[in-house]
Amino acid sequence: METPNTYPVRLNINYPEKLDKLSSFFRIFYAIPIVIVLSCIPESLFPAVLLMILFRRKYPKWWFDWNLELLKFSYRVGAYLLLLRDEYPSTDEEQAVHLEIDYPDVKEDLNRWLPLVKWLLALPHYIILSLLYIAVLVCWIIAWFSILFTGRYPKSIFEFVAGVLRWEVRVVGYAVMLITDQYPPFSTR
Repeated sequence: METPNTYPVRLNINYPEKLDKLSSFFRIFYAIPIVIVLSCIPESLFPAVLLMILFRRKYPKWWFDWNLELLKFSYRVGAYLLLLRDEYPSTDEEQAVHLEIDYPDVKEDLNRWLPLVKWLLALPHYIILSLLYIAVLVCWIIAWFSILFTGRYPKSIFEFVAGVLRWEVRVVGYAVMLITDQYPPFSTR
C-alpha cells in the first residue's frame, strides 16, 4: 500500500511566519479578480481523458500538463482564499504552494475500464471531505480572527487546513484527473 508521501499526487504549502492583517481582513474582496480569471478557464479535460484511456490507452502529455497547471493555479487561489498564503496567486509561478503529480504510464499503470467507476469508488472520500470542509470553514474563521489580532496563522489549524487540501487533491488526481489507479489514502498527511 502506498504511503501518503509516496502517493503519485503530493501537495505541500509553506507555512507563513507572518501574515498581513489588512490583506487578510479584505481577502474576499482582493480575491475577486483572480476568482473571475479562474472561473473563465475550462475546469478539466475529464471526459476527453476518460475516452482516451478507455479507447486509445493513452493520456496525452499536453492534456496532463494542462490539467496539472490548472490544478496548481486552483490550489494557489484556494490557499490564498483560505488565508494560508499572502502572495496574490500567480497564474504561472509556483509560489509557496507545491503540487507534484506523476505522469502515468497508461498501458502499465492504469486499468482502461476503471475510469468508468472511479467516481463511484471515491464516494466515501467525498462524504468525509464534505464534513471536513465544514471543519475547514470553522478553522478559517478562527484563523481570520487570529491573523487580525496576532498576524499569525495558528500552526495546528494551518496543518489541518493544508491537510484537507492535500487529501482533496489526491482524490481529484484519482477520480477526476485519472492519473492513478491507486486508491487515495484516508489521510491529511
